Amino acid sequence: MKNLPERSYLSRRSLLAAGGLAAVGTAALAGPAAARPSAEAAAATPADAAVDNPRAAIARLLDGNRRFVQGRGRHPHQSPRHIHDLAAGQDPFAILVGCADSRVPPEVLFDQGLGDLFDNRVAGNIVDTVMLGSIEYAVEHFAPPVLVVLGHERCGAVSAAVQTIESGGTAPGAIQAIVEALRPVVEPLLGGSGDVVEAAVRANVLAQARHLAEASEIIGERVHAGELAIVGARYDLDSGRVTLLD
Repeated sequence: MKNLPERSYLSRRSLLAAGGLAAVGTAALAGPAAARPSAEAAAATPADAAVDNPRAAIARLLDGNRRFVQGRGRHPHQSPRHIHDLAAGQDPFAILVGCADSRVPPEVLFDQGLGDLFDNRVAGNIVDTVMLGSIEYAVEHFAPPVLVVLGHERCGAVSAAVQTIESGGTAPGAIQAIVEALRPVVEPLLGGSGDVVEAAVRANVLAQARHLAEASEIIGERVHAGELAIVGARYDLDSGRVTLLD
């Protein structure tokens, strides 16, 4: 596999520097002081717009998240006709690696529909060998331009790992496997200032994003060729907003 660039995933800063997201996308990323997007911006990434590059894919996702936050979801691609048409084959425009938390379903919070996202969800959004194989399958067969690693505020898996490691105890059953998978991310943060769980949520997202590019020749070559971007993101349980992580 060819050498990868040092930064193998896209952040909000690098997307903007590379030419920027659609206006609606930058508004979704910004905080409460952000200007409300114009009608033209809101129509910039319709549900059926062609998505053939990372910036367009991210703009479509963030546009959908803005609609979700505002309570104006379009709920695309969920009609009986679409269900029938989709039965012949799928062509998702994004791969999602997310947490299994019931409050963080990607199709809902990004206002997408059937066939739009190739979801891979497990507690703590941890990429193990089986998960990696699932992602590689999607990259090989559907060639979507973006792969999003989505963590979320107050992640229960991360909290459990922090508490277990801090106490020196052991989690019950196979939950300990989650703790061990998160240990390399959590341990360096223990004893630091601020919210350790929040810091670990962010660190875990970026660690999984780097792992995806470094551990997989299939994914790494697509990233190197500019055909695939890996993006780290965080979902806010309180506001419903998704932000990209730097």
